[in-house]
Amino acid sequence: MKKVLITGAAGFLGSHLCDKFINEGFKVIGMDNLITGDLKNIEHLFKLESFDFYHHDVSKFVHVPDELDYILHFASPASPIDYLKIPIQTLKVGSLGTHNLLGLAKAKGARLLIASTSEVYGDPLVHPQNEDYYGNVNTIGPRGVYDEAKRFQESLTMAYHRFHGLETRIVRIFNTYGPRMRLNDGRVIPAFIGQALRGEDLTVFGDGSQTRSFCYVDDQIEGIYKLLMSDYAEPVNIGNPYEISILDFAQEIIRLTGTDQKIVFRPLPKDDPMQRQPDISRAKSILGWEPKVERGEGMKLTYDYFKSLSKEELQKSDHKDFSVHNRK
Repeated sequence: MKKVLITGAAGFLGSHLCDKFINEGFKVIGMDNLITGDLKNIEHLFKLESFDFYHHDVSKFVHVPDELDYILHFASPASPIDYLKIPIQTLKVGSLGTHNLLGLAKAKGARLLIASTSEVYGDPLVHPQNEDYYGNVNTIGPRGVYDEAKRFQESLTMAYHRFHGLETRIVRIFNTYGPRMRLNDGRVIPAFIGQALRGEDLTVFGDGSQTRSFCYVDDQIEGIYKLLMSDYAEPVNIGNPYEISILDFAQEIIRLTGTDQKIVFRPLPKDDPMQRQPDISRAKSILGWEPKVERGEGMKLTYDYFKSLSKEELQKSDHKDFSVHNRK
């Protein structure tokens, strides 16, 4: 039985990755410090002999007994609300955390995949974004803590690949959605659905002309898995290239939820990207991957998940308390 370490295991994508690798017959070690993750996302796995969980911060030394075949580094705040509240931890998990896991991979002879992001492209001047585009990023802006953590993570990973011959993979993840997303974490889909379920007006920042491209979580996980198992070391975009404006998407949410909320407009946050659409030519040609789940189908599954939450969960503006962590 091959063994995989998944950091950020109690998060949105991390928990789905745990499910995927267990279903593929792996022994899975999940690791999370639970600053943004939630144990309820993986509690169904605790009874399995093929799953272990370590409560640990990867920004500190990481020790895993026995051998490892694969490491997937998904430990990082990923929503604007989170990384603006805990900017230093965001930088540390992208730098120190990545360094620790690269060292672990080297010691174990394991293959390491890091979760990068479309945010490395910043507010892009190239559209759609392909992997050869270097990006347009404000290094000292409020979003820079996340953008630069991921850009440094990519650089460090490629350095280990070239200098030490380490087997590494880099996935650039575009907007992904599905069950287990946190409500009100600053990302578009849970924010809109949460507002609709609570009977609140939907908040659109700017005039709503900015675009996003949304990939359902099952497609995203399959793309990540295929990249890990490939022999390609440079970054690969994994996302859905179907682009929609935020205003059109808000209207789509109103139709989906059957509500009659208004759309209200607020000032656009600093450095918020105006366009986001992946060029997935590389994923198609190298991995034979492209998304299969249409947004209408994926959104219904996601809406059904959020509808199943309790009234208490729906009323929470943000269920994480960062007061203990935000000065470290």
